[in-house]
Amino acid sequence: MAHQIRIAGSDLQFACEPGENILDAALKVGIEMPYSCRKGVCGNCAGKVASGEVQCSPAASAEATPPGEVLYCQCSPLGDLEIVPTAYKRIEPGARKRFAAKVFRNTRAAEDVSILQLRLPAGQRARFSAGQYLQVELPDGSRRSYSMANPPHESDALQLHIRHVAGGQFTQIVPTLAAGDVLQVELPFGHFELREEAGLPMVCVAGGTGFAPVKSLLDDIAKKKIARPVTLVWGGRTRESLYLLSVVERWQKVLPGFRFIPTVEDAADAQALGGFHGRVDDAVRASFESLAGHEVYCCGSPVMVSAVRKACVDERQLAPEHFFSDVFVPGPAA
Repeated sequence: MAHQIRIAGSDLQFACEPGENILDAALKVGIEMPYSCRKGVCGNCAGKVASGEVQCSPAASAEATPPGEVLYCQCSPLGDLEIVPTAYKRIEPGARKRFAAKVFRNTRAAEDVSILQLRLPAGQRARFSAGQYLQVELPDGSRRSYSMANPPHESDALQLHIRHVAGGQFTQIVPTLAAGDVLQVELPFGHFELREEAGLPMVCVAGGTGFAPVKSLLDDIAKKKIARPVTLVWGGRTRESLYLLSVVERWQKVLPGFRFIPTVEDAADAQALGGFHGRVDDAVRASFESLAGHEVYCCGSPVMVSAVRKACVDERQLAPEHFFSDVFVPGPAA
């Protein structure tokens, strides 16, 4: 028998079948709450349970779960519930669309990164917000998630930054993709979007190909001529990991108040770039005494995002609700 779940302070409620998690039940009826990995490690879907009881999977990361909250992607109701998500919205009917996207260009940007340029069928356009992602459907029906690196006004094309993962089912074939090859994609997904109304100084922290959604955000800001201070902290192992510095150079010319802190673990490369030697969370600590009154947009691995969240919220006075993240987790999209 299905349990009823109500969102506090609203007239929205939905059914959740036995064994089904709260997030999936909401998405099934067109109610979207913040989420990213759907595997219990990123913490983006964390929220409160105002009344009722839940059973949580052991996969739910204790480190990613704020005190007094649960991960909706890892919890099932034991009865009727009232929940308090950090945000929610109804998904517009037909907002997500499937496309047969054709490979236009496939370039190797670094030893372990490919930039895949896709074109949509003639006359078709993709509607998405800067920072969102798509899912590539593989022949066996499984899916992989990749952020759009292009801004929304470039709506007849899609740019993906794909890191090669050893043994990855999709990434191992990426180098073989050629002009004319077709990929089945669906979009948009995700909540990693610019809060334009805030107008607060922004700090964007990216690890490796976490640069892709940040590129979409900042290209969108440049197109809309949004005037707000932006600091970009982009990290990797070596100078080559920062594989698209030409784009950063363009932002330095067109975005007033833009500051770039290249962050690499190789000491010689850090010196050559005039950047920070070390990890991105340490670069944030070294660059800001306080992040009160800022917004932070962070993209990368679960460990990296967790470390940056700790540096920003626990140590530099960032309001928790002003930390936005997109967590890259290898493997099939849940």
